[in-house]
Amino acid sequence: MALVRSVKGMDPKMGKDCWLAETAVVAGDVVMGDNCSVWYGAVIRGDVNSIKIGDRTNVQDNAVIHCTYQKHETVIGNDVTIGHGAVVHGCELKDKVLIGMNSVVMDGAVVESGSVIAAGAIVLAGTQVEPGCVYAGIPAKKVKKLSEEEIANMAKVSGRYLEYVKWY
Repeated sequence: MALVRSVKGMDPKMGKDCWLAETAVVAGDVVMGDNCSVWYGAVIRGDVNSIKIGDRTNVQDNAVIHCTYQKHETVIGNDVTIGHGAVVHGCELKDKVLIGMNSVVMDGAVVESGSVIAAGAIVLAGTQVEPGCVYAGIPAKKVKKLSEEEIANMAKVSGRYLEYVKWY
């Protein structure tokens, strides 16, 4: 069973039909929407500020979601995929965003809807990621604008995780 822990009197709140892997940790001021999944080794730690997660978002293995004390909460939209080993810290991810494996999104950054942060990219503090674009590199820079078809295909990833949860 996942570790779901109260911190300073704040209990995580889960929406309907959320699935947490046995080794996932969710602590403190965390509000999660419906049909979310938090996979093995992932940590969502709302101890120093709040974390809000929309519906149908998946947080894959060994990802970390945190925030900044008295400065930056973390807000994550609907249909977001946070890849294996990613770090999402004190930032905002709008709807239908894909955060690639082992990438980092830092404090005060805003990733607009339909965007992709490529695997291994580092989005520096305060960066504004344009909607419907791919950002890659260190520091992350815009490398391409996605077509409507590419955005639609990318958005299907969060739907796949709804299916994967049924296997467990």
